[in-house]
Amino acid sequence: MSTYSYVRVSAADQNEDRQMLSMIRLKIPQEQIFVDKQSGKDFERPAYKALLKRLKPGDLLYISSIDRLGRNYDEIQNQWRILTKERGVDIAVIDMPLLDTRLNKDLMGTFIADLVLQILSFVSAHERDSIKKRQAEGIAAARIRGVRFGRPPKKPPENFADIVRRWERGRLSISEALELTGFKKSTFYNRLREHRVAARRK
Repeated sequence: MSTYSYVRVSAADQNEDRQMLSMIRLKIPQEQIFVDKQSGKDFERPAYKALLKRLKPGDLLYISSIDRLGRNYDEIQNQWRILTKERGVDIAVIDMPLLDTRLNKDLMGTFIADLVLQILSFVSAHERDSIKKRQAEGIAAARIRGVRFGRPPKKPPENFADIVRRWERGRLSISEALELTGFKKSTFYNRLREHRVAARRK
């Protein structure tokens, strides 16, 4: 039997030290700790896939909490079944001792573990949905306040007025005007509209 652990944080700039410390305390060899820095929305993660290739019947897998495994309710349930039923792997969730498949392998113990898993995976998925909803609400509120997202709009060159004047008089084709400004056609017309509005205000 070999012992492995799976560690996940949601983004590359997040720190996995707390989870790693738990695994080191369990004396799990460094080469048997698999780390993903990726969203838990699905299981298309390189380290998790590599871990699946290593696991054999009778092996033990530690995770710090169920949401480190994933945040999609159906996917968590499915992966748990694959690992424990199809692969014959034991799983121990550190912050939830009831989710340790080495213990209470009788019918009642299995029922309790499955029930706890369903509740926790539902809570994890619900939390992910809540986070997405709060993010969407925050973005909407910021837009109302005038906050602009994405790359800043490309500014016209200093001689834009001259380019516009030459284009309007037929001395430049639209393709030549676009080349001189470095704009796409849609951007050129947007800046042209802004230029004309500004000119009328003077």
